Amino acid sequence: MNRLEEILRVKRNEIERLRPLHDDLHKAAVLRNDFRSLEAALQRGPGQLALIAEVKKASPSAGVIVESFDPVAIARNYARVGADAISILTDEQFFQGHLSYLASIRETVAAPLLRKDFILEEIQIAQSAAAGADAVLLIVAALTQEKLVALLETAGMYQLDALVEVHTLAELDRALETSARIIGINNRDLGTFEVDLGVTEKLSGEVPEEIVLVSESGIRTAEDLARIRACGLDAVLIGEALMRGESGLVGEINAINEKAQRPTSN
Repeated sequence: MNRLEEILRVKRNEIERLRPLHDDLHKAAVLRNDFRSLEAALQRGPGQLALIAEVKKASPSAGVIVESFDPVAIARNYARVGADAISILTDEQFFQGHLSYLASIRETVAAPLLRKDFILEEIQIAQSAAAGADAVLLIVAALTQEKLVALLETAGMYQLDALVEVHTLAELDRALETSARIIGINNRDLGTFEVDLGVTEKLSGEVPEEIVLVSESGIRTAEDLARIRACGLDAVLIGEALMRGESGLVGEINAINEKAQRPTSN
């Protein structure tokens, strides 16, 4: 059993415990009228790069990243330095996240919130909307094509955006057959958890310009960012490097965007 299969097995058990709450979650979800568009937030303009900054305490590959973990303070700092959106890990067993982080963070930042979890069933999308998410992650490798299409439809019904995540050309082809408007290229193989920025370099040229394109995982240095930028991405999702405070990537991204906004002289 690879790492993704192990996580999905646990997630399916969680979903079964969630099913009796379906009606209450649906009612809470449809009452919301305060959604923030992830798609719009990631479209900064020519030459610019949007940042999805991730709130993440731990991961199966890295273990505990930050011992003293205050998700609200972290999100507030991300917003202060200019993050365009906040990704929030809500998986408890493998990432030490929690669903309650969505509501707590929503009270303190104005950026769109992406629920980062392993979404397999429609009830989780209702749960996401009820909890305060503006968007959900849909991992192509974890879903049949029929279920991927159904979950995209459900996300739309609840007014949530969806970041559709791929790692291979076959997965990208599947994503492009759907109504996906935001595609994330994950440089991390979810079966082995190995990282290769070459995945973004390989797949990015196959994505139509009208789709918002995000590179995820393994972006740690200015050199990594330069490789990603050369592929014409709209946005990057960065978690571990920001959580560890090891990089000046936020400053690099802000400088890129400031330069792109300056009027050119004739």
